[in-house]
Amino acid sequence: MRNKIKNIENKTFLLYMTVVLFIVMYVIGIVMFHDKGFQKPQVFLNLFISNAGLIVIATSMTMVIISGGIDISVGSFVALTCMMLAYMMEKGKMSAISSIVIVIIVGLAFGFVQGVLIAYLNIQPFIVTLAGMFFARGMTAIISQEMISIKNEAFLSWANNKITIPIFGIVNKKGATIYPYIYPTVIVAMVILVLMFVLLRYTKFGRSIYAVGGNEQSALLLGLNVKKIKLQVYILNGILCSIGGFLFCLNTCAGFVEQAKGFEMEAIAGSVIGGTLLTGGVGNVFGSLFGVLIKGTIEAFVSFQGTLSSWWTKIIIAVILAFFIILQSILAMSKRGQK
Repeated sequence: MRNKIKNIENKTFLLYMTVVLFIVMYVIGIVMFHDKGFQKPQVFLNLFISNAGLIVIATSMTMVIISGGIDISVGSFVALTCMMLAYMMEKGKMSAISSIVIVIIVGLAFGFVQGVLIAYLNIQPFIVTLAGMFFARGMTAIISQEMISIKNEAFLSWANNKITIPIFGIVNKKGATIYPYIYPTVIVAMVILVLMFVLLRYTKFGRSIYAVGGNEQSALLLGLNVKKIKLQVYILNGILCSIGGFLFCLNTCAGFVEQAKGFEMEAIAGSVIGGTLLTGGVGNVFGSLFGVLIKGTIEAFVSFQGTLSSWWTKIIIAVILAFFIILQSILAMSKRGQK
């Protein structure tokens, strides 16, 4: 019983660290930029609005890493998704719904191919997804090397549809009450986050993913079809990446070749900072959410400060990521020492 409790503590410690770090950082932001309105509810909600697509991608990345894999193609696939949506709606004059269905099918196919190569041909996930990264970015350029702005009325109505939250209103200088708002992208992202949490925590498939990532040989001895589970993980990952790309596109309303560069590293960083072990078997999608929010908070710091370069976001994320990787190593050595 004591070992079980200790194991649970090790798995949740990094998650608690991430949550506490986010709270501390946000409180610091309120203290430092109170005169600039950092404490306003809308500033907090903007963290979700600007990172809705990344939340979905980081959630999917968490699942992949838990299974013992990795996917560095997600940024390029997001760019491909945006370009496909823009091209189909603007050049092909297709409806927004038809375009979305097609990119989801393409995401499924993309995930299936990568899953087959990884699960059944035993090729390293890094190599397979590296090829996928080059392929998706290249296909984006093949479709169009010019930026395509989306002017589809239905798509723009989704992108600009503000959902007002009738609490925490602030009275402006003219005496009017302004309420905070979110966009549908946030609702979709949070629904997917909750669904993935339930899938990973409370379903047989989810528990199988943890088992495969924790120890593949033990999973085989338990009678699990490891190859099939890995394939299913990458298929689901492809679908989620296409949805995340769609949410990202709702923020940009355009498709261009250089879009979402480095997105895959932001997703991996969000997952690792959120407590997901790169060795597999341990992770929580809510931790990844807070990892993404930490990244958004740093961006807010830079924006409110006004004189700092946006590259400081990358530098600070690198420091935090290094800290959590070192912490993971210390916990792993401690665990081996106890054995």
